[in-house]
Amino acid sequence: MKIAMIGQKGIPARSGGIERHVEELSVELSNRGHEVLVFCRSWYTWPIRNHRGVRCIKTGSIVTKHFDAITHTFTSIIRAAHERVDVFHIHGVGPALLSWLPKLLRPSAKVVVTFHCIDRHHQKWSLPARIALYIGERFACKAPDATIAVSKTLEAYCRMSYNSDTKYIPNGTQVPLTDADSDLITPFGLTPNNYLMMCSRLVRHKGAHVLIDAWKQVKRTRPELIEGKKLAIVGGSAFTDDYVAELKSMSANEDSIVMTGNQTGDTLHSLFLHSYAAVHPSESEGLPIAVLEAMSYGKCVLSSDIPENMELTKDHGLTFERTSVDDLTKKLIMLLESPELVKAVGDEARIHIAKTYDWKDIAETTEYLYELLQLEAAPVNAAS
Repeated sequence: MKIAMIGQKGIPARSGGIERHVEELSVELSNRGHEVLVFCRSWYTWPIRNHRGVRCIKTGSIVTKHFDAITHTFTSIIRAAHERVDVFHIHGVGPALLSWLPKLLRPSAKVVVTFHCIDRHHQKWSLPARIALYIGERFACKAPDATIAVSKTLEAYCRMSYNSDTKYIPNGTQVPLTDADSDLITPFGLTPNNYLMMCSRLVRHKGAHVLIDAWKQVKRTRPELIEGKKLAIVGGSAFTDDYVAELKSMSANEDSIVMTGNQTGDTLHSLFLHSYAAVHPSESEGLPIAVLEAMSYGKCVLSSDIPENMELTKDHGLTFERTSVDDLTKKLIMLLESPELVKAVGDEARIHIAKTYDWKDIAETTEYLYELLQLEAAPVNAAS
């Protein structure tokens, strides 16, 4: 099959869970013999035409917070129709606003939408944008031939809110088997096993400000626990420069807080591998790839107690009360006081992730869905 991936910023993934999802899924589908086209935004990706066996195609967009995704989706669908793809796979409820368009341009193709997150809950969006995202949810659940939800929580949401026969296919990760050069974390003033890590786009609903407040509170109340330890916040802006500036201001006079900016490749690998534990204080998620990745490294993850995080951390991690600086402070103290617990939880998490969230299995399930949609159309095609 010829498959178009549309809605993501692009690959190679530099930041963002959807981008990581699309990259790994596309590579695995390509390895299974399919021709995969990933549509990329010019401002996001390097000038590359083929990445890990996947064809990368750049199409234009209006590069603003509100119009970048939707205009890029439009130009990508037009190009994908010209490429005569068999499957339009659209990622995200914003891009799903145009999930009806492929049927007009290429009626024989199948349209699949992956519902990654309830984006209208994110604080960065204005009221008109939230209304558009709400409409996008409805299109995501009603317009395509199949809708995928990346978490059981989202699957239930789609079924109850839109009576949609949604398919649950989770995000995935790969358990790393190689070592990492600890010298790569030295420029950030970090040393192995002496820092906690948060990896995320720096947008308000990810909760970095809550984590910084809690870390500073730990330092005030239990300074001996912080001695020699640091908090590394890994990630950058996503049209959220004002929020990033706020975070930098919060941590400006605190030498135990390090903001690394966006990191990829060997440096990101080293940051995960050498961390003591990971913290994920988000208020809204789909199924967080950053948590999956941390767990795949055998790291204990302390996450907020939203349902999407709890799918991963309820039985194989630790949790704190969403948005509560006081509860997060208590749990951070417990983490720093309990290295044996941290190691035991991390070891169990790694085993669980290896068994349950492997990209090869996820790609096989997605491929089966594509094939099923093609087979359902076969009798109609034969009759015509």
